[in-house]
Amino acid sequence: MDQEQDCNLSRYGNIGFEYFVVELPTMHSCNLWGLALLVPFVAAGMAGVIVPVIPGPLVLFVGFLLYGWVTGFAHLSLGFFIGQFLIVLLCYAVDFLASAWGAKRFGGSKAAAWGAVLGSFLFFFVGPLGLLVGPVVGAVIGELIVGQELRNALRSGWGSLWGFLGGTVLKFILIMVMLAWFIWSIRTI
Repeated sequence: MDQEQDCNLSRYGNIGFEYFVVELPTMHSCNLWGLALLVPFVAAGMAGVIVPVIPGPLVLFVGFLLYGWVTGFAHLSLGFFIGQFLIVLLCYAVDFLASAWGAKRFGGSKAAAWGAVLGSFLFFFVGPLGLLVGPVVGAVIGELIVGQELRNALRSGWGSLWGFLGGTVLKFILIMVMLAWFIWSIRTI
């Protein structure tokens, strides 16, 4: 029995002299295995929004790939994966740019914004914690280099931190969009 037939099994019932057909949706075993394997990836992806050490959007994307592989890509199209990958890239752009926006919003100069962006690259040397600390330090150093007082430089660093936190909220929303799109894509199983 193929997957399509397995998902559309019918049960025949008899009430008096009339017969009726009741469709009982069943889930193919591959779909169950795929969902079971996806659960830890979803949990890690959600945790990765808050814990900078875990690359949450990427982990979630890998979970979707694993689900697709287990189910023979029956419900997830190439367009789905391209769209999900673009959302992952957007999440990382938010990580790098939100801190710069926060520094500018709190009165920082272009040097603070650039310092926050360049400080984000500490991620590659210090690890994911660099996404939190790097922009703050970068914004402060950027302001000090252009001759701002320490108080103004620290304010820009504070803005960078608030930008990071706002970016975290936006990243959470993007992860929820990824999950909603996945659920919408597999709703017929």
